Amino acid sequence: MAREQFVFCHRLRVRWAEVDRQGIVFNGNYFLYFDVAITEYWRSIGIDYPDGFVKDFGTDMFAVKATAEYHGSAEFDDFLDIHGRTARLGRSSMQFLLEIWRGDTHLVSGELIYVNADPATKKSAPLPEPLRQKIIGYERVEPESVAAKS
Repeated sequence: MAREQFVFCHRLRVRWAEVDRQGIVFNGNYFLYFDVAITEYWRSIGIDYPDGFVKDFGTDMFAVKATAEYHGSAEFDDFLDIHGRTARLGRSSMQFLLEIWRGDTHLVSGELIYVNADPATKKSAPLPEPLRQKIIGYERVEPESVAAKS
């Protein structure tokens, strides 16, 4: 995927606690980087995460799938750019695509699927229309969309 498709990018620096004995980022930490990027994504579109979901929409997001494909390795003290975008908006779910780059080197591709749900019952709930509009208004490439059912 071309980086030009991403509006959102968050930069972070690899810390010593995130690497193994050889100074290479432990593979599970890429999911931590994805999570940091998602939190910053919400902030960039104007949602005070995590409290904003419950306060503004009465719902919350729950991760249901996370995948990563490794193309290279990051090392201690590297600056990483984590690009993310909403690629699909379902009735109650959304798909994020993520890429991690070190300079011009593409290190990791990822996918996260979240389901919008009632925080008390943990049952899925339709994505709020104001949330859909914030996302669509922010993204350079409009997310694939499944019409919300009433």
